[in-house]
This record gives sequence, C-alpha cells and structure tokens, in this order.
Amino acid sequence: MNRVPADAENAHSSSVESCPSLRDVHSINPTHLMARIESYEGREKKGISDVRRTFCLFVTFDLLFITLLWIIELNVKGGIETTLEKEVLHYDYSSSYFDIFLLAVFRFKVLILAYAMCRLRHWWAIAFTTAVTSAFLLAKVIISQLFSQGAFGYVLPIISFILAWIETWFLDFKVLPQEAEEENRFLIAQDASERAALLHPGVLSDGQFYSPPESVAGSDEDSEEKQDSEKPIV
Repeated sequence: MNRVPADAENAHSSSVESCPSLRDVHSINPTHLMARIESYEGREKKGISDVRRTFCLFVTFDLLFITLLWIIELNVKGGIETTLEKEVLHYDYSSSYFDIFLLAVFRFKVLILAYAMCRLRHWWAIAFTTAVTSAFLLAKVIISQLFSQGAFGYVLPIISFILAWIETWFLDFKVLPQEAEEENRFLIAQDASERAALLHPGVLSDGQFYSPPESVAGSDEDSEEKQDSEKPIV
C-alpha cells in the first residue's frame, strides 16, 4: 500500500536534485557575463595573447644571446674583423661558430613567422626547429674540434641546445594549453550569456505595453437598463 507514495517521493527527490542546475542558470548575472565576453573579445582584437607575446620575446632573447656570445668569441680570438673573415669567408665546419649563429637565426625566423605572424596553434613548427637544432649540434660536437678551442667550444653548443628545448617546453606546456583554456572559457561564457538572455529577458519597454480599446462610456449602464426593461413585470 505504501509503494506508490514511496515511488512518488523518490520521483520528487530526483526532481529536486535536478533543480540546482536550473537555479544555477537562473542565478547567472547577464551583466557579469557580458563583461567577461567583452574582455575575451578585447584579447582577440589585440591579435596575440600575453603568454604568446612572452614566448616571442624569449625567442628574440635566444637570437640576441647567441649573437652576443658569438661576438665575444670573435673578440677573444684576436679581433672581430680578422676572426669574422676567417669564420665566415673561410668557413670551416670543424672550427667555426658561424653555423651556430645561423642556427639561432633559423629558429628565430621560423618561430616568429609561425607563432607571431601566422599565430599557429600547433607544435609542429617548434618541433621541427628543435629537431634540426638538436641534430645539428650533436653532429657538430661529435665531428668538429670545438672542444680544443677553449671554453666557447662548450658554451655556445650547450646554451644553444638548452634554449631550443626551453622554447619547446614553454610553448607546449604554457602557451598552447593556456590559450586553449581561455578559448573554452570564452565559449562557455558565450553559451551561458545566450541562455541567460532567454531566461532573463529585458524589461519590456513602454512601446511593448498595450491596452485594449476603451469601451464607449455608459455602454455598460445602457445594457443593464435594457436587460431590466426586458424582464416581464410580475
């Protein structure tokens, strides 16, 4: 006998459990959502996110730092002009550092083109530059005679290798995940604003109110008198 009330109570409790989601939707503040959407749209209008700009600055630092070390190496060996002519015009793979500088220029051009100008959202470009850098540096260390030329034989290849892998880590673990998270937040906020617009329509304006046409004055009284006159006199 108590089975039907129990089922009804269970159904009521399940409906009550589903109510928080509806209450959450009703509790959405449309003004707050619109402000959040406008902030996301403002970021899109800037063209590049803050974390991507930081990545591009680090790529620029990579080029400048390798260039600075190469210039120092040219001075240490006996002057920029003579050493530059020896390493560039009379390039020798086993003893020249000019190719490490060109490797930094190669990374800079590819990464800036891919992630600053084209705003690429994939890791293939930096994977290509890191693979080329790693393979070239490993081959140069094994084949060349850099270690016999003093401290720069160790410093330039190691720093170039480390910077290339830091760029890869920063893009793969910071730039791309953060931009994907911001895009998901924007889509969620946009969807919530559309639902809020349906659940919380704006206040009706004066033009949306209307009243039925006014009845002729005294018409109700005339109809009552007419009904009284038509009643039979007892």
